[in-house]
Amino acid sequence: MRKYILGISGLLFVAFCLIFTSWKKSNTLEEKTINATTIPLKQAYLNYAKHIYASAHLKDSGLAFPVFEKALTGFYNLKKSGRVSDSPLLTIADFDQSSTKKRLYIIDLAQGNIVLNTWVAHGQRSGEDQAVTFSNRNDSFTSSIGFYVTAEEYQGSHGRSLRLDGMDPGFNDNARLRSIVIHGAPYVSEGTIAALGRLGRSQGCPAVAPEFSDQVISTLGSGSVLFINKTAQDYHSPYLDEGSAAVLAQVPSGTNSDLTLVKHSD
Repeated sequence: MRKYILGISGLLFVAFCLIFTSWKKSNTLEEKTINATTIPLKQAYLNYAKHIYASAHLKDSGLAFPVFEKALTGFYNLKKSGRVSDSPLLTIADFDQSSTKKRLYIIDLAQGNIVLNTWVAHGQRSGEDQAVTFSNRNDSFTSSIGFYVTAEEYQGSHGRSLRLDGMDPGFNDNARLRSIVIHGAPYVSEGTIAALGRLGRSQGCPAVAPEFSDQVISTLGSGSVLFINKTAQDYHSPYLDEGSAAVLAQVPSGTNSDLTLVKHSD
């Protein structure tokens, strides 16, 4: 009887080992399958970003690819949030560049071109020619980095202005409280650069030249994405998930895929 029980126990142990081994192989195969689909998807997304970057001649305009790719990732993740419109426009204020450079880019992702490339000011306490200090505090007179969504227009002390809502907690979500808006300002001009060696500075707003303010505000409208960049800052955002952006952008999987996410005009 004891031998019989031991025999049954042995059979059960062998059966358990076979089941466990089979499950482990299946799980490993599943992991390999996930990796085989996820990695090409991200590569396809990167290929798409490079395609738009080249099509819009952004390198020639002074915008680094990592900055554009970061902004593009936020663009698609903000689409998922439902807080932006169907606009294909992505605006980047690149504060890696000095104020004398045309560091504001309005990019049409559907057409693959630059709508406008012009000067943009940073905050008085963010720095002189280079923006180096940033804050989310009220009355700090500094710029705030991160993702914004354009909101409603209004008439203020600078005339026609466009409100901005900060999307990144701790970095720019006090934009409403601080009255951080897009507006025209006479200190954003070639004359100021010639006189001071830099642009004039705002109280934290991404101010533009008066002759371009109407165009900028009319073009962006409500619900479009603005990204204020400074690479050296300790910045993190829930909108910088590349994998999510690739899925949302409907990138086709496949390691050699060069297909674009948005249909381009000929």
